[in-house]
Amino acid sequence: TISQIINLSLSFEFSKKILSMALRNIENALPISQERPKKLAKLSKQPEIGLNDENNPVAVPESIVEYVASENLEPFSDPESSVQRLLEELASKDWIKVCESLNNTRRFAIHHSSLLLPILEKLIVVMVKAMKNPRSALCKTSIMTCSDIFIAYGEKLLEGPHLKSMDDLLLQLLMKASQDKKFVCEEADKALNTMVNSVARLPLLRKLQSYVRHSNPRVRAKAAVSTSNCVSKLELNEMEEFGMVLLAQMAADLLSDKLPEAREAARSMVNSVFQKFTWNEEEDKEGSKQEAWKKFCEKNVTGLNAQAMIKIVSSQ
Repeated sequence: TISQIINLSLSFEFSKKILSMALRNIENALPISQERPKKLAKLSKQPEIGLNDENNPVAVPESIVEYVASENLEPFSDPESSVQRLLEELASKDWIKVCESLNNTRRFAIHHSSLLLPILEKLIVVMVKAMKNPRSALCKTSIMTCSDIFIAYGEKLLEGPHLKSMDDLLLQLLMKASQDKKFVCEEADKALNTMVNSVARLPLLRKLQSYVRHSNPRVRAKAAVSTSNCVSKLELNEMEEFGMVLLAQMAADLLSDKLPEAREAARSMVNSVFQKFTWNEEEDKEGSKQEAWKKFCEKNVTGLNAQAMIKIVSSQ
């Protein structure tokens, strides 16, 4: 009885040990499960060097673009056949090729200007688009093209067919001249000076008139400088045609501008208008020029601005 119970208990414990050892052997015999391999990250496709990617500005370094001086641009050996391909080349999606085509445009303007006249309007549109491009190299090349176009076509640029596109071009030049990238800004300043020296003065002055009131103070200042340079070149009859009073009022408004560049341009305008306005005044009569100028200012310009204009002249 008791001995039987003890024997049964020992038998049960022994059976458990045998079963446990058997299960352990089975587990050790099973193959080890392998972990699922991790997916490798996909490599991004690299852009092909040489392709124009306006959306990928690091594809090609801008330093490879060469800025050629106008005097180093050679004429074409066969300009008639080359000009037929020009607009197509300017429409390329490769920005480096567009730079090369803009330099070719400059070659035409310098050496074969008559061949560009039929497509001049379309060329101005292309130059404006290139100046808006975020690539500084393309922008600068377009601005350089503007300078050669101004010299080659001068007064023709402000005739009927080109008036709208010239508005866009002038605005872009003023905006580029007022931006922070120094080498673009300096090139735009050069182009604006070339424009003043090459384009018909009165039509240009009428275009600049709206920009000296531009909401952007830096654009306004650059427009004031170009306006002042333009006014300094006017003859008396041209000032009278544009309006002596209007010129004086433009200068007066700029005298209180927030930027010193605009204020300095305004002072220069005041002196230019004074010199032409008093051209016929008696030289030997003491104070006759200052007196005539004082009456003119007090009649046509508001109080404080009138006093400022009188003071500028009297301090000379």
